[in-house]
Amino acid sequence: MSFDTTEHNRRRFSFDGVPSVWLFGYGSLIYKVDFPFLERRPAHIHGWVRRFWQGSHDHRGTPEAPGRVVTLIEQANARCRGMAYRIAPDVFDHLDVREKNGYLRFSTELAFDDGTGAEGLVYIATEDNAAYLGPAHEAEIARQIAASHGPSGRNDEYLIKLAEALRELGDEDPHVFEIERYLR
Repeated sequence: MSFDTTEHNRRRFSFDGVPSVWLFGYGSLIYKVDFPFLERRPAHIHGWVRRFWQGSHDHRGTPEAPGRVVTLIEQANARCRGMAYRIAPDVFDHLDVREKNGYLRFSTELAFDDGTGAEGLVYIATEDNAAYLGPAHEAEIARQIAASHGPSGRNDEYLIKLAEALRELGDEDPHVFEIERYLR
């Protein structure tokens, strides 16, 4: 089931007088950069892991046959690697629509590879949204991904591109790579 968060996100944060905002991407925002940015830097956030537990009814699946895409799940002592983008606030007009199926914007502390950090935003689909599918064995997730496709393409393309992007970042994500092994 779809859960449109576009308007909720637009009311959630005020960017009055703010020239730019850092955004952390951990899924397709790493490799599918269809928005303008002022700066791009590898980064990570603490206390979160990437999981294929969110349903995609509007991009990599359909309402009748949802695909699976990543969200973040809290986990003590964890670290999630991704890409940070410094963007103008008006870019959220596009991103809020792109990430509308259950994702909400949250504040987070970003850590950059050079040891510096910054406050930023991240889209997370929490378990209380209607599109949340929850945990499943990696083999089951791979089967669902292999069978799913939607307006943005095949769900397996999302998984493969994410795995490739994580390798380019030097990240070892056991969950993503295990699903990829089952898929191949």
